[in-house]
Amino acid sequence: MSLIHDMARAGRAALPALAAATTAQKAEAIRVAAAAIRARSAELLAANAADVAAGQAAGLSAALVDRLALDGARVEGIAAGLDTVAGLTDPVGEVIARWSRPNGLQFERVRVPLGVIGIIYESRPGVTADAAALCLMAGNACLLRGGSEAARSNAVLLDCMAQGLGAAGLPAAAVQMVPAGDRALVGDMLGAHGLIDVIIPRGGKGLVARVQAEAKVPVLAHLDGINHVYVDASADPDQAVAIVVNSKLRRTAVCGAMETLLIDAAAPVALKRRLVAALLDDDCEVRGSAAVQALDARVVAARPEDWDTEYLDAIASVAEVAGVEGAIAHIAAHGSQHTESVVAQDEAVAEHFLARVDAAIVLHNASTQFADGGEFGFGAEIGIATGRLHARGPVALEGLTIFKTIVRGTGQVRP
Repeated sequence: MSLIHDMARAGRAALPALAAATTAQKAEAIRVAAAAIRARSAELLAANAADVAAGQAAGLSAALVDRLALDGARVEGIAAGLDTVAGLTDPVGEVIARWSRPNGLQFERVRVPLGVIGIIYESRPGVTADAAALCLMAGNACLLRGGSEAARSNAVLLDCMAQGLGAAGLPAAAVQMVPAGDRALVGDMLGAHGLIDVIIPRGGKGLVARVQAEAKVPVLAHLDGINHVYVDASADPDQAVAIVVNSKLRRTAVCGAMETLLIDAAAPVALKRRLVAALLDDDCEVRGSAAVQALDARVVAARPEDWDTEYLDAIASVAEVAGVEGAIAHIAAHGSQHTESVVAQDEAVAEHFLARVDAAIVLHNASTQFADGGEFGFGAEIGIATGRLHARGPVALEGLTIFKTIVRGTGQVRP
């Protein structure tokens, strides 16, 4: 474990400089990195093309290739995300609460960095830039361990981040890349209790399951994105169709994609048929319950495991439910506490759904594909958390901090 220990210690050694860094310094480092990404776009795209070609030759799934691939728009999106992060309010030092006690003690709860963060991820090279920028702005050092399939792309992005750190006079050890290809290094990161403060995995179910099972340090993660859209009988038909199609098919490989459509059994038959046909007509396979099969001959029978499957593909399971209570019960039995949406004009139905469904993100009359830190106004996210730790949903700057309590006295002693 010497390599990981050495890297983590170097990251810890960088923390005092990061704590002393001004907001302007951190923002400068991130903006310079964004400018470097734009200036080196051709180099980055060439490296990414080599990664994609190697991944396809190695048999990467279509979903992973989609997450890996960059084009001009995605490169600009990465750079623009960094610019947004640089312009966000610095959370470090924010006073969350103040209060006093009758004995005269004065209390302040203040945001502070988490420390050294390990990020383990697959495919998406944009995570390299997003994670580094978010960790830096929140005053943390990070150890990045990207997948070998994106090694060439990640190397260029890491170098861009190094340019930014150097320009701002911040230590290079604030952002480090763990060598890809050696799975033992992942185990070393998971076991680095006392050196790494938090692990954040981003990737497939196998990766996240391993991290959650083996980590000896706290983990911020989601395992599955089994997301539902419930269409109530009160839904506006045009709105419902647009939301359902976008939720499933805008990008099928993202964790915020809808996997199961739930339709109120009391909805008009015409609406039910239209919803199912809209998916089928857009080349989405529909696996449905018996009631849904009766709506369109193209629907195939759903198997029990379909209700618990994250397809990450143009496949959707569809069921009729007994109103909003039926939808809530289905989600409680099969959801992954990630993202759930209700489409309804009846405000009472919508508010009941929003209050009762247990998920990190719940939406009313909006696509599940908004489950993204950029869409929340965070500029970028380091991942989506569905657990019960201090951060839930898109984890951005605030989620990368914790607090300490400062107590000011005038000589008080406890009786």
